[in-house]
Amino acid sequence: MKFGKKTIALIGAVAMLSSVAACGSTSAGDGGSTGSSDKKVELTVWSWDSTLPRTVKGFEAKNPNIKVKVTNAGTNKDEYNALSNAIEAGSGAPDIAQIEYYALPEYVIRGHLENLSDLGASDFKDFYTPGTWSSVNINDGVYALPMDSGPMAWFYNKGVFDKAGVDPTQVRTWDDFYEAAKKIRAVDSYITSDSGDAGFFDSMTWLAGAKPFQTSSDGSEVTVNLTEDKGVKTFTDFWQKLLDEGLLDTKTAGWSEDWFKGMVDGTIASLFTGAWMPANLANSAADGAGKWRVTQMPTADGSTTNSENGGSSLAVLASTKKADAAYQFIEYANHGDGVATRVAGGAFPADKASMESDSFKNTTTVKNADGEDVDYFGGQKYNEVLAQAAENVSSDYQFLPYEVKARTIFGDYLGKSYTGDQKLTDGIAAWQKALQDYGKDQGFTVK
Repeated sequence: MKFGKKTIALIGAVAMLSSVAACGSTSAGDGGSTGSSDKKVELTVWSWDSTLPRTVKGFEAKNPNIKVKVTNAGTNKDEYNALSNAIEAGSGAPDIAQIEYYALPEYVIRGHLENLSDLGASDFKDFYTPGTWSSVNINDGVYALPMDSGPMAWFYNKGVFDKAGVDPTQVRTWDDFYEAAKKIRAVDSYITSDSGDAGFFDSMTWLAGAKPFQTSSDGSEVTVNLTEDKGVKTFTDFWQKLLDEGLLDTKTAGWSEDWFKGMVDGTIASLFTGAWMPANLANSAADGAGKWRVTQMPTADGSTTNSENGGSSLAVLASTKKADAAYQFIEYANHGDGVATRVAGGAFPADKASMESDSFKNTTTVKNADGEDVDYFGGQKYNEVLAQAAENVSSDYQFLPYEVKARTIFGDYLGKSYTGDQKLTDGIAAWQKALQDYGKDQGFTVK
């Protein structure tokens, strides 16, 4: 879908008109702002999150005129493909979609999402953590409500680190991590794995203070500056050294059966990943229970800054004729009783109150898919660590307005960097050119 500056302005105007029309449709019986209309409203929600369907019963009890159907459209990538196809076709799109923070700008700039400010979303500024709130605030509008968050944290196999004589809680800088990686390799394990992942690359460069992507307020101009950004260089220099010395497992693909097996047998000793990881460990690396712990991320200079890895929101599609009712549902699901229901089911929250609650911070077990409480982290109050990680997230990183495409082609240009056939810098330069060319092809002015 190509569009230039004039098209972007037109899209914005159309989105504004559709928002006004949707907000003015309450009297027509779209569910209203209180759910008091007798006319039945049916909402369709696309989401891959397993805890969201649990909120439907409570919502419908409070809003008997609104029926919610949550459909699993597949993985996030599957959903984005289906969503884009439905939008382009002009039919079949849901009323509400789960969209990760990195993908939001793309849908906003193309005019596909409702600005929820006029529906009351702006009132939640102090409810959510700074990192998640900044992610849904785009071009002075609020285009979604945070659903969960993914502050980066360092998950590690305590037995392997004890064997190597390394205390991860004392590893605060990337130089410290490099020294630890050598000790872990000496006991026949890898400190972590990375076979090339765009989301991980973004998170680590963000952690280093990088700002390689910038988009103008009107969405027409995009800056792609990977090769000269100091933060990107800081990370790539650090990671290249680990790659050159064979200190990373680059052969085991993330999320594969072998990947989880490596966490159980100790060949993969730790992970840099989002705070949503505990349930995944409890379910897919169950035999690692009791062996693992979590601590804060080491950073380039030892500072306490942090970044996000993953995390998603619920957004209302601009094409819906049920905007008020749709907003009612996402407000319920991402606030109050809805949040409590989802957190109880294992979701990592995006709101301050949940993270500050004693019940959340004092948790020592992880609920698996069978609803069983698993002592995965050896009695550690792991949420205490993760809540602190969320507080440390910096909120000045920007994603591309075509980030979904950027991540899709990452491996095409950097794949060889993880097999030793080229340096990271060469892959990054090629990826940058591809991103610039794609942006121009889509009608952006690219710098």
